Amino acid sequence: MHDDLMSDLADAELAEFIRTTRTNPGPPARDIGPTALRDGQRRRAMAAPRGPSLPLVDDIMIGELPVRLYRPAAGPLPLVVFLHGGMWTIGDLESHDRACRRLAAAAEVAVLAVDVRRAPEHPWPAAVDDAVAAVLWADRHRDRMGALGVPAVAGDSSGGNLAALACMRLRDEGGPTPLAQILIYPNTDLTLSQPSVLEKGTGWGLDADAVAWGAEMWVPEGAMRADPRVSPLHAPDLGGLPPALVVTAEHDPLRDEGDAYARRLTAAGVPVRHHCEAKMVHGFLTLDAVSPAAAAAGDRLFTRVAELLHAAA
Repeated sequence: MHDDLMSDLADAELAEFIRTTRTNPGPPARDIGPTALRDGQRRRAMAAPRGPSLPLVDDIMIGELPVRLYRPAAGPLPLVVFLHGGMWTIGDLESHDRACRRLAAAAEVAVLAVDVRRAPEHPWPAAVDDAVAAVLWADRHRDRMGALGVPAVAGDSSGGNLAALACMRLRDEGGPTPLAQILIYPNTDLTLSQPSVLEKGTGWGLDADAVAWGAEMWVPEGAMRADPRVSPLHAPDLGGLPPALVVTAEHDPLRDEGDAYARRLTAAGVPVRHHCEAKMVHGFLTLDAVSPAAAAAGDRLFTRVAELLHAAA
């Protein structure tokens, strides 16, 4: 790790954020546990600025599954089913409320955020079941959602993992093909065997041991973490999946598995737009209030989403 982060990171604010996490890392996630982690995350989310005001923000129940619809305007729009990150153990509608508002406003899309069930109370496949159920429900209720065509599916980090897995299951079970899959610094290999896990696994904001702990909570059986049903990078066939936007970050333990998944999709004939954000860290989508450079990276993501979905809808 470099002592001078100014040359490694995109702006002074992000460098100071990472420097602070290195100086005061706090206890490991596996020592804090999911309940305390969730409580802390919720307090931070509630204290943060709300994000863009939208004409419609509506909480809905799909059976027992809470979802939240964001619409930036009247009339038909592309619809994105959004799956939040959080190492499969934390995250909820509030943790990503600001990000979903920004996505809806900047990309001019409707967003249906899904409060997927979390581990360890609900291990795999509960969150994948919820993701698939939300896509199927949104597709059946296009008129209610004001959706143009089949919804796209998106997620950040472990939510990107869920988005990829939902697309694979929909393909394999003969479901509708999402308009696109938008994978934001996704987990694709729960074996955590890619080189960037070691290279960037400490001191860059996301600790690789925290990811390992989350994977253990979600998939307790170690041998299964190489199963394609939890690690899409290990799938033998990625053909027939929706067009993909894959965005990774230079200083992210998950960088290599996201980059590798983009290459595998391309090799399988899936249309892919792949971008690695230079001098950026994992989680930039929710660091916009910390760093102008992270906010700009998010804006670039939203522009790419708009280009992809408005052309396809």
